[in-house]
Amino acid sequence: ALNRRSVPWVIYEINLSLKFEDCQHSREVGFVSSDPYFSVRPDGTVYAEKEVANLSEPVQFMVTARGLHDPHIWETTVKLALVGIEEMLSRVWESQPRVIKFPRRHQRGSSTNGLRRQKRDWVIPPINVPENSRGPFPHMLVRIRSDQDKDVGIRYSITGAGADQPPSGIYNIDPISGNMFVTQPLDREERASFHLRAHAVDMNGNQVENPIDLYIYVIDMNDNRPEFQNQVYNGSVAEGSKPGSSVMQVTATDSDDSTTANGMVRYRILSQSPHSPIPNMFTINSETGDIVTVAAGLDREKVSQYTIIIQATDMEGNLNFGLSNTATALISITDINDNPPELEGKTFSVEVPENKVNLVVTNLSVVDRDQPHSPNWNAVYRIVSGDPTGHFTVHTNPITNEGMLTVVKPVDFEMNRAFMLTVVVSNQAHLASGIQLSRQSTAGVTISVQDENEPPVFPVNPKMIRFEEGVPAGTTLTVFAAQDPDHFVHQIVRYSKLSDPANWLKINRTNGQITTMALLDRESMYVQDNIYEATFLAFDNGSPQASGTGTLQIYLIDVNDNAPVLIPREAQVCERARPNSKINITASDTDADPNVGPFVFELPSFPASVRRNWTISRLSGDYAQLRLRIPYLDSGVYEIPVIVSDSGNPPLSNRSVIRVKVCPCDDTGDCSATGAVAAAGLGTGAIIAILICIIVLLSMVLLFVVWMKRREKERQAKPLLIDPEDDVRDNILKYDEEGGGEEDQDYDLSQLQQPESLDHIINKPAGVRRVDERPVITESQYPARPSLPHPGDIGDFINDGLRAADNDPTAPPYDSLLVFDYEGSGSTAGSVSSLNSTSSGDQDYDYLNDWGPRFKKLADLYGGGDDD
Repeated sequence: ALNRRSVPWVIYEINLSLKFEDCQHSREVGFVSSDPYFSVRPDGTVYAEKEVANLSEPVQFMVTARGLHDPHIWETTVKLALVGIEEMLSRVWESQPRVIKFPRRHQRGSSTNGLRRQKRDWVIPPINVPENSRGPFPHMLVRIRSDQDKDVGIRYSITGAGADQPPSGIYNIDPISGNMFVTQPLDREERASFHLRAHAVDMNGNQVENPIDLYIYVIDMNDNRPEFQNQVYNGSVAEGSKPGSSVMQVTATDSDDSTTANGMVRYRILSQSPHSPIPNMFTINSETGDIVTVAAGLDREKVSQYTIIIQATDMEGNLNFGLSNTATALISITDINDNPPELEGKTFSVEVPENKVNLVVTNLSVVDRDQPHSPNWNAVYRIVSGDPTGHFTVHTNPITNEGMLTVVKPVDFEMNRAFMLTVVVSNQAHLASGIQLSRQSTAGVTISVQDENEPPVFPVNPKMIRFEEGVPAGTTLTVFAAQDPDHFVHQIVRYSKLSDPANWLKINRTNGQITTMALLDRESMYVQDNIYEATFLAFDNGSPQASGTGTLQIYLIDVNDNAPVLIPREAQVCERARPNSKINITASDTDADPNVGPFVFELPSFPASVRRNWTISRLSGDYAQLRLRIPYLDSGVYEIPVIVSDSGNPPLSNRSVIRVKVCPCDDTGDCSATGAVAAAGLGTGAIIAILICIIVLLSMVLLFVVWMKRREKERQAKPLLIDPEDDVRDNILKYDEEGGGEEDQDYDLSQLQQPESLDHIINKPAGVRRVDERPVITESQYPARPSLPHPGDIGDFINDGLRAADNDPTAPPYDSLLVFDYEGSGSTAGSVSSLNSTSSGDQDYDYLNDWGPRFKKLADLYGGGDDD
């Protein structure tokens, strides 16, 4: 059956997988169609090669199968009728073999003619099932039967994927009739074929026939559209590309069978935007999806991107029957250097001040239509003439692409008043081939130099002079003068000192003459490597004032003005001469060569005991060795004078004293502890004196501690908090009674004294302490004050009384009369309110000042003294 859908279209599969009785293998054949409208592929599939939709009558043609390795020829006739898709599917259903029998079993046996050869059977053809069928389901495919079903009861079954294995349930079989059914629509894209096995058993489950293989192929239908891998494709092509230049490739896939027209995809371009310069600047290969240019004229400066709509259609591109899908291709036109830079101006005039560095004089603007911030757009500036000494350079501004003309070396108005520069600009990338324009642009820049007040300049800076150290104050060293570079303006230069660490120099303000103010000492801490540096300032009277600095370096030549010294200044040796009992001496001199070593070491002739007891010998230029001359020397401290002389001209000598401790030594040659003490110069008398001093000092400390303890006990024994001798308050004091006149014998002093006992107060019945009312409840027990209170107990007593009063429910209100202590009932003393001074006039109380500190308060009150 031929479907009116597309060309080519699979019409029918001619199955020639036959086994002949007269050969061992299937033959390899090739197919030839007698009708030019149809062709047969090597696998036996018939295709319509041309449009057949207009055919009005069935088609019949001959197909010849010829063996590839033998002359045998087979022929068959193919008849095609034009039908719709539904009718074609129904015919495919009906064209399946109705009955499939199990192969016959041939037994080998003997006969009169001998052994018989087993005959070969036809191979069971595959079962074709179209996908996406609408049913009805279950739909019968074939009938499986055995030749033995007439003799015994047969039960049929099928096994395999699609039956009893996943995906199970797609196929089933009637166990009695052997009818095989498909139960649901099939999808070739999910599974294209099934391999089942049919079984026949008797009622007891015994195998009656050998299983047969059933191959079921799902016939593909065009039910899937082509799908692009991306909905938007991005490609690029350089501007100015020639026709045929490759741009990009798009790919669409179809889930249908790619060996049939259902899965064969073809491409075409639907639209292009914009249409400049022509509507069809690109074309696409219908089979591969490659997009190429078909015309010249791509210009990024005019059109930087094209948008192309691409359509993919299956059925080999047949728009009547195929399914289609679209995608978008964005084609970017990449830049080439087809536009050289152009300076906006041909001449520039600017001014620059002299003696300025890293100053941008002007910006040179340039126009370039190529891709910004790319090598085709980036400008490169060069000065080709007018600046032989390299005072200027041109840097490119990476953002604006402007040329920044910059001063890199100071210009001098007195040397050059103007510059005429020629500047050329080109691109970082080379100009594309075939461009007829000039690759660079040129401009002239006139630079006028502005005069500035320049600071005075020292011709030689730093300036070094050589002098011997020790030159006296007031010595003229040199003239350190500066020059004013402003030759066209007369200005006066003055000088001052800027830095003089040792304050040795001074400079003449007008002419720059350097003189000394002190001796120059090479050994000074301010001299480094024999060089002393001082800095001076030179300034003019211009407006604004300008100043310059100059450094004067004085190389000080050494003179022999420092005598050598010896180290160490102290040492010790054993009292008995031993080989290792010696003292190594080192001489040093702050002068420089040749006023240093080799040194001469010797002992003085006076006192004579030095040379008698000691000897010295030089080891090298700077080292000597001092040792005992005699076998034994008493322990003690000896001061040994040593005379050392340097090699100066004339030489300088120094008498140095070395304190040598002579002590008895142990076996190792080290001074013992007793010997070290004796060698230190402390005799027995000195040691005894030191011990006596220590004992006296400890005794004084002990006596002081005892005195402090005794004083503390006296303080604790007194009833007052402070010493009565220091108490100057207006208290009634108890003095020793020495008797008196007759009028002094009638009063009772016991009322003014502190009671010796408080028993009469403590044993008083409860409730009598309150004088304003009698308590109705049990009175709280307040703490009893001891008869002889300790100064430290008074605070505790007051705190205890306060706590008791706070917790006493019978306590009176705050504004009531309170009794804080009991001082006895009644008093034999009369009122003192009647006492009055008998003096009728002013009285002089200044004598109170002579009575000591006890009467100081009275002296201040009555004698007119200052208040404390």
